[in-house]
Amino acid sequence: MVKETKLYDQLNISPSATQDEIKKAYRKAALKYHPDKNKDTPEAAERFKECGQAYEILGDPEKRKIYDQFGLEYILRGGVPPPEGAAGEGNPFAGSAGGVPEGFASFFSNTAGGGGGPGARYSYNFNFSDPNDIFRNTFRDSGVGSDLFEEFFTGAARSSTSSASGAGGGGRRMRNSFGESMRGEGMRAPRATTPEVTTVERPLPLSLEDLFAGVTKKMKIKRKMFDDEGRRTTTDTVLEVPIKPGLKKGSKIRFKGVGDQEEGGQQDLVFIVEEKPHPLFTRDGDDIVHSVDLELKEALTGWKRTITTIDGKNLNIDKAGPTQPGSSDSYPGLGMPISKKPGQRGNFVVKYNVRFPMSLSPTQRQQLREIL
Repeated sequence: MVKETKLYDQLNISPSATQDEIKKAYRKAALKYHPDKNKDTPEAAERFKECGQAYEILGDPEKRKIYDQFGLEYILRGGVPPPEGAAGEGNPFAGSAGGVPEGFASFFSNTAGGGGGPGARYSYNFNFSDPNDIFRNTFRDSGVGSDLFEEFFTGAARSSTSSASGAGGGGRRMRNSFGESMRGEGMRAPRATTPEVTTVERPLPLSLEDLFAGVTKKMKIKRKMFDDEGRRTTTDTVLEVPIKPGLKKGSKIRFKGVGDQEEGGQQDLVFIVEEKPHPLFTRDGDDIVHSVDLELKEALTGWKRTITTIDGKNLNIDKAGPTQPGSSDSYPGLGMPISKKPGQRGNFVVKYNVRFPMSLSPTQRQQLREIL
């Protein structure tokens, strides 16, 4: 029968639980109370720490054996044997050097300097690890991690540090997450370093009409998550991606924390705007360019065309000629919306391409020489 069940209760398991059951219970509790999933519940961070502290003791068979026989108070305050002469039935320290049970001495350090004789005092030489390190190490095979937290005992140390007096010397006294008083030198846990969250980029092909008018695109994505049991699952999520009128190719639209769950949190997803080819128009910055092909005869003698802009307006163009190859006309305010200047648009540019004949007969060449 165990001396107390506080740590078992913390993980919601029986004192008879196997090591595998203890690990499974910790993983479930740590995921349940992880601060990443409980941003609006400050109490969850404290529960997360308590789960880590409980698992650090119960997850180690030797430490668990000490806890089962002597309780958490014995661990936190150090192994203190009873007065001389108290050995016998009911004394768990009877028959051991210095009052420390055989096999447990590796967890304690003799602070009396006397080699472990009767009446010697031992201080527990075990520092609780950062709960985030415990979390990462336990889930290392699965690849899940946690956000960077404050050092495990730093907050408590700031609020309750005091100078010890009397026998036992100086030191810092602070309270752990179980409310137990503890004293010792150098009880500072190292700050853990958490990898930065990965950013995943995905192309977002859009038509020129979408970029002209603006649109909200619904994008279905798959993301990998961990359930409360620590298993990897895949879920579907639909994102609404807002496209502002006039947005240019290469523009990036970021969604924070919507991607796969990984060490450090959840991935950010960035959509990169791509422009689909258009059968009639090309884009040049904020301008829209439309090319008109002319036969050499038209270019020399004149021509007429009706051209429709991207927003459905008709331009009637009538030129008497000649029209120079590569020349163009510009129509202000009929191009792309300027995203940073609402209400303003670029130009609609009509560019002229002259098609020259592939061959001429001798008679045609002679006639052209006479005309030109």
